[in-house]
Amino acid sequence: MNSELLRRLVATPGISGREERIRDVVRGELAPLVDEVRTDALGNLVGVRRGTGPRVMLDAHMDTIGFLVSHVDEKGFLRLSPVGGVRPQSLLSQRVLVQGRKEYVGLVTSTMKPPGNEEPPKIEDLFVDPLAPADDVKANVSVGDPVSFHREPEVTDTRFASPYLDDRLGVYVLLEALREARQVQAEVYAVVAVQEEVGVRGARTSAFGAEPEIGIALDVTAAQDVPGSDDARKVTSLGEGTAIKLMDRGSISDPRLVRAFAEVARGHGIRHQMEILPFGGTDASGIQQSRAGVPVITISIPTRYVHTMNETADIGDIDASVALVSRFLESVHEVDLTW
Repeated sequence: MNSELLRRLVATPGISGREERIRDVVRGELAPLVDEVRTDALGNLVGVRRGTGPRVMLDAHMDTIGFLVSHVDEKGFLRLSPVGGVRPQSLLSQRVLVQGRKEYVGLVTSTMKPPGNEEPPKIEDLFVDPLAPADDVKANVSVGDPVSFHREPEVTDTRFASPYLDDRLGVYVLLEALREARQVQAEVYAVVAVQEEVGVRGARTSAFGAEPEIGIALDVTAAQDVPGSDDARKVTSLGEGTAIKLMDRGSISDPRLVRAFAEVARGHGIRHQMEILPFGGTDASGIQQSRAGVPVITISIPTRYVHTMNETADIGDIDASVALVSRFLESVHEVDLTW
């Protein structure tokens, strides 16, 4: 695994609608891997690797959950408006990066008075202490400035833990699969999409423009293989390989693509598991419903503690995801999509 690339991806801020910093980082990595790269009107990065067909859209989203500043009070404390599916109970005493005219590393705390209060905090209970004098904060932070999670990754021999593996892991897999894939006959539209966390908006508009014949979304999925979870509901397990999604609440994977990916995995000895996610969704739902419809599938990286400061993935599962996607791209021209 290229841990340095993944570290840069997870450390670069880019909440939904404010993806400019991460877009610049990804553009630099994507440009050498494709024949053409452009940014569309919504902010999606679209890289095209030319080929004779079929036209394949390979998608991962660059945006993350986070906040916008909703109020700056007289003492310089900040109130927050969530962007995407933020879990307030996971934020207490955590660090955030406030991106104003100056940047501040702030601490999230709550107006609730412990001890004895067992109610989980709501977003309106939280505020950010920017660790700076009030006059300085008021001069440099405005309503609408983005706020993102701020924590260094923890990397062991087998695990990678960090905020924003959702979906910088998908972006990583997209880049590395393009790097590894050889003799690809398909025309690949590599889309690094915006605004997935607020309604798969970037994938929907970019699919309309690309008009793909096949759509492949790359995203994380739940690994609930932890104490207190029923084995029947664990979805996926860390260390068991990449996940071939069958269904979530947003899309049902095309059975022909499921079969083709499984055959590639078996043929190349790539460790994999089948996934049904009873909640959530990916950019596949936006691609699937574009124009007259697109056969889609999601390839998932199992991840514990999604949408927290400590999203955790297995390095072997990440590598397996890269291997599966790159080998599939090399053989996608052989996939039979007739009914």
